Amino acid sequence: MRGRFAPSPTGRLHLGNARSALLGWLHARAQGGEFLLRVEDLDSARCRKEHVEELFADLDYLGLDFDGEVLFQSRRAEAYQAALAVLEGAGRSYPCFCTRSEIARAATAPHGPADDGPRYPGSCASLPKEVVASRERERPPALRFRVEPGVVELEDLFHGRHAQDVHAEVGDFVVRRNDGVASYQLAVVVDDAASGVTHVLRADDLLSSTARQLQLYRALGILPPSFAHVPLLLGQHGGRLAKREGAVALSELRRLGVPSERVIGLLARWSGLGDGRPIRARELIASFSLEAVRREPVMVRESELRELLGS
Repeated sequence: MRGRFAPSPTGRLHLGNARSALLGWLHARAQGGEFLLRVEDLDSARCRKEHVEELFADLDYLGLDFDGEVLFQSRRAEAYQAALAVLEGAGRSYPCFCTRSEIARAATAPHGPADDGPRYPGSCASLPKEVVASRERERPPALRFRVEPGVVELEDLFHGRHAQDVHAEVGDFVVRRNDGVASYQLAVVVDDAASGVTHVLRADDLLSSTARQLQLYRALGILPPSFAHVPLLLGQHGGRLAKREGAVALSELRRLGVPSERVIGLLARWSGLGDGRPIRARELIASFSLEAVRREPVMVRESELRELLGS
C-alpha cells in the first residue's frame, strides 16, 4: 500500500489539514505501507516558499514522517505535457477560448459542482481548424478534456457507492489552463500514477472531483487508486473550517509551545479514535482502522480550541 498527503502551500496548515494528514498517515502505517508527500505548488502566484518550509516543520511537529523524496508539482511540466500529448493523440482534448463570464452567461448552462461553476456547454468542442488558428492569434487557449457520456461509478472506502454523470453535470473540463499550466485534475492523476499511489485518503469536499479523475485515468490507460473521502471539520457556523472559524495554524501552535501530543489527542477525538487525552501519532497505529473513523462531519467548538491553547 502507498498513500500520500498533497497540500498546496498557499497558506499555513491548519487543524483541518492536519487531520487529513494524520488519517492518511495512519491508514498507510497501520497496513505497513508507505506514505508520500507531494507539494501541489502549480499556482505560482499564490504559493510561497515560507509555507513550504512551515509544512515540513508542521509534519515533523506532529510526528508524521514520509517516505522517499518530496514531489513538487512545479517541477513536473514535462510529465503533464506528455499526458496532454496522449489525450490529444487520442482525440480526447481540444482548445477552448471561452472565458468564465462567457460560460456563466450561456443560457442553457446549469450549475455543476461548486468547484467548477456552471456546466461547460461545449462551445468550442467542434471549432473548425481555421477558426482555432484565427483565435489562437488573438489569445492562447485552454485545453479541455472530451468527457465520455454516462454515469461514472466509484466504490469509495468511506462513502460506499458514489455515482456521477460528468458529461451531464460538469461537461468537458479544463486539463491545461490558457497560461500553459496543467490543471489540478490532470496533475493529480499524473502524479499519483507516477508515484505508484494505491490509496488516496482526502477530505470529502474532493469527492465530486473523483469521477472526472477516473475518466482521465481511463483515457490515459492508467489503473486508478482506491479512494477514501473523510468528512470535513466544520466551523461553528456549519461551514468548512476556515481561519476565521477557528482553523488554528499549526505554526502558531508550535510558536506557543503547545505539545504536539495534545494536538494529536484532539484530532483523534474528532476522528472517533480516542478520548482526547494527549497521545503521540505512533501510538494510534496499532488500533487504527478506517471503519472506526467517524462518518459524520465534526463541528469544532471554541471550548476545545481554548483547552488546546491552555486558555
